[in-house]
Amino acid sequence: MKHALVTGGAAGIGAAIAAALLERGYRVAVADADIAAVAVSERLTTHVCDVSDGSAVTALFDALGEVPDLVVNNAGIVRFGALADIALEDFRRVVEVNLMGVFAVTSEAVRRMLPRGTGHVVSLTSINAYGPGPGSGAYPATKSAVLQLMRQFAMEYGPHGLRFNSIAPGFIDGGMSAPIYADPKVRAVRTAGVPLGRLGTPEDVANAVCFLDSDEGGYINGHDLVVDGGVTHAVLKNLPRA
Repeated sequence: MKHALVTGGAAGIGAAIAAALLERGYRVAVADADIAAVAVSERLTTHVCDVSDGSAVTALFDALGEVPDLVVNNAGIVRFGALADIALEDFRRVVEVNLMGVFAVTSEAVRRMLPRGTGHVVSLTSINAYGPGPGSGAYPATKSAVLQLMRQFAMEYGPHGLRFNSIAPGFIDGGMSAPIYADPKVRAVRTAGVPLGRLGTPEDVANAVCFLDSDEGGYINGHDLVVDGGVTHAVLKNLPRA
């Protein structure tokens, strides 16, 4: 039975990932800054952890009692606003969680996976890693950095039997984006911009995680899998000729 760790797994996309892994027979540890609402079970444990705190991350892995086979870096935050108006403290906090947190968790995982010679880390990036959105602050920069971080881990530790991939969600109706889609006009405009004609769901992202960690995805390493219904390649659709 595989053992997985999902950060930011108390709600939204992280909770969907944890649920999908449980459904496929994994034992799952969920780590989050707030896990009060998560119900534990025989195969699900919960841990309070701020991923930007290196000592807390070390304590988290110690508490697991075993080295995970799969680590999913899902924890992330955003601070909205025009870029030049973002307070330095807010910009720094997003970098601390979204980038430094991924580095801290992945590095800790690598140190523990290396003696075993197997292990897989999947980090969530975003289509904002390819095209920044207005008012998204430090978020696009951190997601672009995470993409390159996973590629570098893959290059350096692939020869030791470890794999590192990432997933770039598009317009996902859930998690941090839920308030955006509560506006019917925004929802309609964004839905119309997706070639598949619908918004994505947290389950769409969870299924991608499961595929990458399956035997069928076993030769994929250093890849950012875009899960967006085709929206990042729909420039001509959304900016049609006269």
